[in-house]
Amino acid sequence: PSGENLMRMLVLGAGLQGTACAFDLLNNPAVERVVLADVKVGPLPAFLAPFAGDRLVQKALDVRDAAAVREAFTLGDAVMSAIPYYFNYPLAGLAVEAGVHFADLGGNTEIVRQQQTLDAEAKAKGVSVVPDTGLAPGMVNVIAQHGIEQFETVERVQLFVGGLPQVPEPPLGYQIAYSIEGMVDYYTTPSLVVRNGAPTEVTALSELETVPFAAPLGELEAFHTAGGLSTMVYRYAGKIPSMEYKTLRYPGHARIMESIRGLGLLDTTAVEVKGQQVVPRDVFVRVAGDKLRKGKPDLVALRVVVTGTSNGVRSTRAWEVVDYYDAARGITAMMRTTGYTLSITGQLQAMKAIAPGVHTPDECVPATRYFAMLAERGVEVREV
Repeated sequence: PSGENLMRMLVLGAGLQGTACAFDLLNNPAVERVVLADVKVGPLPAFLAPFAGDRLVQKALDVRDAAAVREAFTLGDAVMSAIPYYFNYPLAGLAVEAGVHFADLGGNTEIVRQQQTLDAEAKAKGVSVVPDTGLAPGMVNVIAQHGIEQFETVERVQLFVGGLPQVPEPPLGYQIAYSIEGMVDYYTTPSLVVRNGAPTEVTALSELETVPFAAPLGELEAFHTAGGLSTMVYRYAGKIPSMEYKTLRYPGHARIMESIRGLGLLDTTAVEVKGQQVVPRDVFVRVAGDKLRKGKPDLVALRVVVTGTSNGVRSTRAWEVVDYYDAARGITAMMRTTGYTLSITGQLQAMKAIAPGVHTPDECVPATRYFAMLAERGVEVREV
């Protein structure tokens, strides 16, 4: 590609998702340089080491330092944030001010709604801001939007996503893919769904159902957790009667977690134990966290089911993704489906395939092109 079209990219956060995002960017010859910024510069994972040098530059950056962030934002055409969600609103504001595109992994609907207040300013600057662009929220919402568009009227949309070990081990058949604090939050926070056309809260871990996948995966269980629908709840309230997001796990997981929650072990109110004030959730996070950090080969399972009517005919259509750990490179399925997705979004922004303004992925990502880009990486979105 000519120098005109070469992209300069800035990735915030050198953790699992940030390094996967950087790797994916560097696999595109049209990306001239990737700056990987984190509060401390550490050793690169093996899969990034070959790129170190001119095309991959590490940078120490504290995102709480607005002046340093402003300076860093001059280094890229687009910024991809793989750091904790609570930094995303101020960072999006600084990106708009600097006139660079910004995408993040989101996951907190209130912060996404704050970011939406930057829409007019982003349009004026000719840049796009795309929050919530990981796996869920993110890829699953783009697939859901694609499904919705296949019908004239839609009555029900179901989103299912799970990150799982390839081989389940008792008692939970689960390993931590990101943070156990996050998992515990998802299991204790009410989930927002669309019921009878209205935003409605339902209890996490409730309304258990079975979702069958082809062998070797087989039957998984699904239950409500917060966050996956994100702003689609508000976007489709009054338009689609029923819309919900559920987490997928191996069978038996939800009942055990419900019992742990029912026993008060996830409570956040301190109790006195042998003269010490102790928060039950802190103990659970500390003790169970160590047991669940297994680091074994993982997989990601995703299914979107849409029921609606076209040309007077009612039908149900479904799309799914099942993706596995990349053993050759040591890149997990969760990194492939989350970090690569963040990279793809940033590239679409830099290529001006996404209109200026603040949009969630379901509002702005061109599905066919996005699915083709995922397929190039071996992440297949298939209609089943």
